[in-house]
Amino acid sequence: MSRQCILAAGLLSLSLAGCAALPGGAASQPPAGDHWVASWGSAQLVPEGQNELPAAQWQDASLRQIVRVSLGARTLRVKLSNVFGTAPLVIDAGSVALATAPGQADVHAASLRPLRFDGAAGVTIPAGGEYLSDPVDLAHAAGADLAISLHFTQAPARQTGHPGARATSFRVPGNQVRAAHWTQADTFTRWYQIAGVEVLAGPAAHTVVAIGDSITDGYGVKPDTYARWTDALAVRLRGAGMTDVGVVNAGIGGGRMLHDGLGPNLVARFDRDVLARPGVSHAIVMIGVNDFGVQHRNKEDSPAARAQLVDGLEQAYRQIVARAHERGVCVLGATITPYGGSGYYAPGPDNEADRLAYNRWIRTSGVVDGVVDFDAALRDPARPDHLQKALDNDGLHPSSPAGYRAMADAVPLEQLKSCHLSGDL
Repeated sequence: MSRQCILAAGLLSLSLAGCAALPGGAASQPPAGDHWVASWGSAQLVPEGQNELPAAQWQDASLRQIVRVSLGARTLRVKLSNVFGTAPLVIDAGSVALATAPGQADVHAASLRPLRFDGAAGVTIPAGGEYLSDPVDLAHAAGADLAISLHFTQAPARQTGHPGARATSFRVPGNQVRAAHWTQADTFTRWYQIAGVEVLAGPAAHTVVAIGDSITDGYGVKPDTYARWTDALAVRLRGAGMTDVGVVNAGIGGGRMLHDGLGPNLVARFDRDVLARPGVSHAIVMIGVNDFGVQHRNKEDSPAARAQLVDGLEQAYRQIVARAHERGVCVLGATITPYGGSGYYAPGPDNEADRLAYNRWIRTSGVVDGVVDFDAALRDPARPDHLQKALDNDGLHPSSPAGYRAMADAVPLEQLKSCHLSGDL
């Protein structure tokens, strides 16, 4: 039998612990009924090779990282991450402010606010830990760009970050977290040691977390254009008057459901990247193309292996849906878009048959609480194993911005207004 989530009550039950200001916080007492809701976030992994920030660039240095939030609010807090660190992470000082413009290091001076941690200017985060700042009063609109500035004395023992930021961030020597104007700053397009921005919002506010691979992470999107499908979805929600629905992108390039890739497999990270975010009501799950593609590329796709993979994907889906339902969170299953034109994976008829079978299961099994049919939105009617030419980047990823905008347009907004859990699995 189906159950219904009442957002005003159900979401509060997920986040009552975050309703009161933390000790030493600078924020005023929140109105009754307000609760913490995730407004921005990214999936964490261990940066490798060219995605690492060289150790010398951490020595007595400030990083100013730019994030675009999806909900407007007056009060926020920042989540810092050392989840993949192997030793405690020391952050001497931090601040948050309104950025002046995408691609620019400067912030509006009047908006600069120090970050505090139980009233202290600095914080030491244990290995494997994530810490929240004290609440900060900083009025901002939905779609605003926030600058999170942190001062480090030395490099983390092992970095935690997200390579696919697709936003320009900045580094300068010394402790410059309270300076509005940065000159001659180094630039990079990755995020380090930051995991989320949460806001105090009204009782009806809630967040949709999109989790998946490089298609969700926004491969091909140029820095500072904010043209991921999740960015377009946030704009579409606001245009439809759904200003109390936030969007968080938890995509990881190369991500798979069942095996680690550039980051942890989706089953392993689902709780941290989706369920641990306050105010989450829905997860949109799009995963599988790399599971299929890697198996084929590695020539491990015998009929028995292929059948085992499809079965494993379905079993994993059932597990994450069950975990989500325990928290009152709906899961929308997203179909896998065509990749027949991909030279990277070069799929054959067997792979296409598996993709179609997997999509059919997502649409008809009844396991998920709703369907986002990206396959139907992007496939070429004349060659349904290929993306439409106008929406195709490289045979695998949608084009930017047209392909990603078509994905956002395919999300049924009505399903995001409230959460209706499917029947017993």
